[in-house]
Amino acid sequence: MDTAERFARTILNGFESYFAEFQNITLATRTRFENADWSGIRQSSIQRIDLYKAKTQQVYEFVELIAGQDLHDFEFWREARAIYAQLIVGHSNFEIAETFFNSVYCAVFKHRKIRDEYAFVFSPHGDMPAVDVKNIYRSYRLEGSLTAVLEALLNDYAFAIPYEDMHRDIENIREAMLESPEFCFDEEEAVEIQVLEHHFFRNKGAYIVGRILSGDRSMPFVLPVLHNQAGAVFIDAILFGSDNVSVLFSFTRSYFLVDAMRPAQCVLFLQELMPAKPISEIYSALGHNKHGKTYYHRCAFRHMTSTNDQFNIAPGIKGMVMSVFTLPSYDFVFKIIKDKFTPPKDMTREQVKAKYTLVKRWDRAGRMADTQEFTNLAFARERFSDELMEELREVAPSVIEEHGKALIIKHVYVERRMTPLNLYLRSATDEQVAEVMDEYGNAIKQLAAANIFPGDMLLKNFGVTRHGRVVFYDYDEIVPLTDCHFRILPKPRTEEEEMASSPWYSVGPNDIFPEEFPLFFSGNQRARKVFDTLHSDIYEASFWTDLQDRIHTGHVEDFFPYRREFRFNRQANPISESL
Repeated sequence: MDTAERFARTILNGFESYFAEFQNITLATRTRFENADWSGIRQSSIQRIDLYKAKTQQVYEFVELIAGQDLHDFEFWREARAIYAQLIVGHSNFEIAETFFNSVYCAVFKHRKIRDEYAFVFSPHGDMPAVDVKNIYRSYRLEGSLTAVLEALLNDYAFAIPYEDMHRDIENIREAMLESPEFCFDEEEAVEIQVLEHHFFRNKGAYIVGRILSGDRSMPFVLPVLHNQAGAVFIDAILFGSDNVSVLFSFTRSYFLVDAMRPAQCVLFLQELMPAKPISEIYSALGHNKHGKTYYHRCAFRHMTSTNDQFNIAPGIKGMVMSVFTLPSYDFVFKIIKDKFTPPKDMTREQVKAKYTLVKRWDRAGRMADTQEFTNLAFARERFSDELMEELREVAPSVIEEHGKALIIKHVYVERRMTPLNLYLRSATDEQVAEVMDEYGNAIKQLAAANIFPGDMLLKNFGVTRHGRVVFYDYDEIVPLTDCHFRILPKPRTEEEEMASSPWYSVGPNDIFPEEFPLFFSGNQRARKVFDTLHSDIYEASFWTDLQDRIHTGHVEDFFPYRREFRFNRQANPISESL
């Protein structure tokens, strides 16, 4: 066996080891859920994220030893790539195995010289494995009563702990289906319910995901399963339609823990439920965010080569820390850390990067956007507008390199594009203002409940998604809520103190005065008036200190990825006794 083959096999063995440990962490989640071990589930999610880098580093050390002086020889990598491509022919997860190879390559070359002949920029086997999704769902045909079908379904997806009241849950689901306008299926047509075979776990919830088929019609649905305080479970709601399922799998939420031995099968099934959601985001939602990044890059490259519009500065107020640009035909924005920050920002590039790493590992509570981080990303220089190039040369010259027709950006974050909240409010109706300011307040409160203090809560630092949700996306000042010291503003004791132009009282580095939060609305009194009627409690120090006390006691908040009105009434249903 020659060196290149041993080299390739070592990388593949590293991938198999990574994937097996990834699965083991995932497989333990069901028991953690049954035991209500919420902190354990959170730690499992973080452990899986950290596992990838650890395994890549371990393999790097092995291949460095094997390759010796050939480690930086591109011809050696060309040979190793060809051997690796043959080794994974017919592999059930070849696409993720290719991404693992790329990660080892990038560890060696520091994300430079990424070429398809040396790494898997594109796959010789295609973007997705040829999989049959029929192997990963259970099928229930509606041949008798709907009640009987739902009872069979809930029994199949039961846990080692009992249902609080399964008959009540069945009746709630049945009534919701029959009353829903989406559930208008012809009784003469065959109706089939297809349900993915394993639960999806995240935070304190488990989710049963499937679809209802009749003729050529398909309706996605999700059943959230929650714990009660007595150690039993209950069905909390039923979510109908692609939009509601898409919110559950949003880029603003933490990754699911789900048993998926062949992730591509699950991804393709879910993509049929959510046609508007990029496949890259679905891979990430399943915890395979590194391959989600690979898939995103391939789709981005194809988009760039099939369009000719120019990159421009993103609309909105310019940030003090980041320069942001986008492409009109594209649903993503690109964020570059400036060389020098606009005063009064006082931090380093490494501190900003650490904040983004924190967000990746934290429970984002549906209120912070996930990002993909790229190093040495190449663009066609001609696609950048003169105005944008002028800004990049002015604010981030150390981050860009111009090589002929190519522009290399040494470090950049990519994020889903949203409408900045301050811009959204300019043309919003009174009803929209009320809805979006309620969302804004909920976003702040849910981040706080997840032990995150946003720091700079200006309207420009929040975005509105296509589903109308408000999401935070400026991370340079976020800190754990428990690190903050919330204080009541001292009352002046003399006229001199009252008229002083600067604080006459001492202010520590972590001191925060919630009474000053109305300043975030300066310039938009219309929004301020609505916010005050809905969420004025955030102006009180006690609101924040009470949350800190709950977090210190080990409390883990419920973050529902659906609206409160979707939740079932859990009172015992008298009809259930006769089912």
